[in-house]
Amino acid sequence: MNCRRAVNYQWHGFIGNPGLALVLLTYLPLQLEGLESLAYSGLDALGSLFLLLSRCSEFNPSSFTIEIFWLAIGLIGVYKSLTGTPDTGRE
Repeated sequence: MNCRRAVNYQWHGFIGNPGLALVLLTYLPLQLEGLESLAYSGLDALGSLFLLLSRCSEFNPSSFTIEIFWLAIGLIGVYKSLTGTPDTGRE
């Protein structure tokens, strides 16, 4: 079996990789309680935006929908961090 295949990157594929890395690299520290809220929310929203843009070529409704919600949640976190809105239901 020949596993070699040429990778033909276009802009949407190229931008998806950093988006994936940002989402994954912000999620782990969040779970380990090692990333400040504004940094997490901002990087997570940026990663989600990159992933959303990467879906523009090969549209997948489920992937598009989850990225819209992930982006919205990240932006809510950015807003709360910038406005000093307190978290509710914690502690």
